[in-house]
Amino acid sequence: VQTVATRGEGIDRLKRTLEEALKEHCCARPRGSKRELIRFPPEVEGTLRRIERSLKAHYPISKRVLSILLALQDPEVIEEVRRREHSNPALDEVLGEIRGRPELKHVIHHTLFKKGSQIAERALVPIAERRERASRLDEILTRPLTGSLVVLATLLAFYFFVGVLGAQIVVDYLEVDLFEGTILPAVERILLEYLGRGVLYELLGGEYGIISLGLKYAFAIILPIVTFFFIAFSILEDSGYLPRLAILVDRILKPLGLSGKAIMPLVLGTGCDTMATITTRILETRREKVLATLMLALGVPCSAQLGVVMGMLPSLKAFAIWLLVVLAVLVTVARIASMLLPGEQPFLIMELPPLRAPSPRNVILKTLSRLEWYLKEVIPLFILASILIWIGRLTGVFDVIVRALSIPTTAIGLPSEASVAFLYGFFRRDYGAAGFFDLWTSGELTSAQALVAMVTITLFVPCIAQFLVMIKERGLPTALGIFLVTIPTAFTVGYLVSLLAPLLGV
Repeated sequence: VQTVATRGEGIDRLKRTLEEALKEHCCARPRGSKRELIRFPPEVEGTLRRIERSLKAHYPISKRVLSILLALQDPEVIEEVRRREHSNPALDEVLGEIRGRPELKHVIHHTLFKKGSQIAERALVPIAERRERASRLDEILTRPLTGSLVVLATLLAFYFFVGVLGAQIVVDYLEVDLFEGTILPAVERILLEYLGRGVLYELLGGEYGIISLGLKYAFAIILPIVTFFFIAFSILEDSGYLPRLAILVDRILKPLGLSGKAIMPLVLGTGCDTMATITTRILETRREKVLATLMLALGVPCSAQLGVVMGMLPSLKAFAIWLLVVLAVLVTVARIASMLLPGEQPFLIMELPPLRAPSPRNVILKTLSRLEWYLKEVIPLFILASILIWIGRLTGVFDVIVRALSIPTTAIGLPSEASVAFLYGFFRRDYGAAGFFDLWTSGELTSAQALVAMVTITLFVPCIAQFLVMIKERGLPTALGIFLVTIPTAFTVGYLVSLLAPLLGV
């Protein structure tokens, strides 16, 4: 039955066909007979029979299927089976053997994929021309040389669409013309008339107020940037390109202790590092999850931060230097961590979905869904950050932290005022980047200082939301260790860039 899930085509017919097939065939097999639709190689079949024989409890699915899931080391299935089986030495023995045989997964996946392909070949009408074109295109996208050129072209397209159109043209109009030219002067007049220059005025309309800082950053700087980013990311996602990117980078990520599948959370991190930290669950081992979490916390900029970086860096050359420095730090730190953390070398098995022209409807729906998340989840954090800054300034805590941060800030060649932006960065990564954006547009940073600032804030501590998710996913000791690694790394690399920037002609 031919279906198009994204448009709902053929779904009703598929349901009717399944109902008819069930009525016709569900009782055709004699009671008590055992027929296995898929046969694996003998060594796998022997392991599956041992697992079946060791299972004593009652399960809602066949023991054959359950044994396959256990051989694939599905963590949820293993947990449920151990809960039902209680003390079962025979099962413990065979599961222990499976852990030492990672090749079992590959053989089972390959057999299932081959069987599925045979069924598909019989059931579908082959379209030779389209398959040949798709095969040639897949080869281009997954070969190291041509695939790398496509990645570079994609990055350039992102830069011009998000960094130039979104972060410069649209942000300039919204921030300068709309907010600073119209909204903020009107708000200031109303607040002064009704509140005067008091504590409440500072909370709402002062230098770091909810309206003058929180809402201006949220709506005039960050919202347009993330909108353009979400549009671009949805197009990339809907085209089927991301799994091909995973195949391409698998060889690159292997020395870092990661499989190509890790590119998914790493790329999603350019949307939101908090969500991406949760998606590290798709990785097979705790070692991979910790490594991916470390990379996300250290140097993967979220969509708004990335957009601000693209809009703030003075030239394409500066952007290229920023990208190379951040990638070099990520690779170095991940390589060191992969040598220190115990565990097995990962492997990649992935099915490639067909390449297709992105559906405008899908792109719009995904973008709107992510913007809804932004409005519900992120904007309250901007307001909360403004309130915490207000409280911190009233109590003097804020000034103490800023003075402490001003020491490493000035050491890397930035003005002491930039230390406030680093503090913002803990509340929200994009909040800190937007603080630097303000310094840049007001002329308080040179081109070289802008590069140093963007490198340092990118490598600086994860935001508070991501830190809390890291605690939930990886545990407090791991999360705290990652947090403490980022601070000296960020300022050390920032200092080195401040020495190199003049030599590179930035």
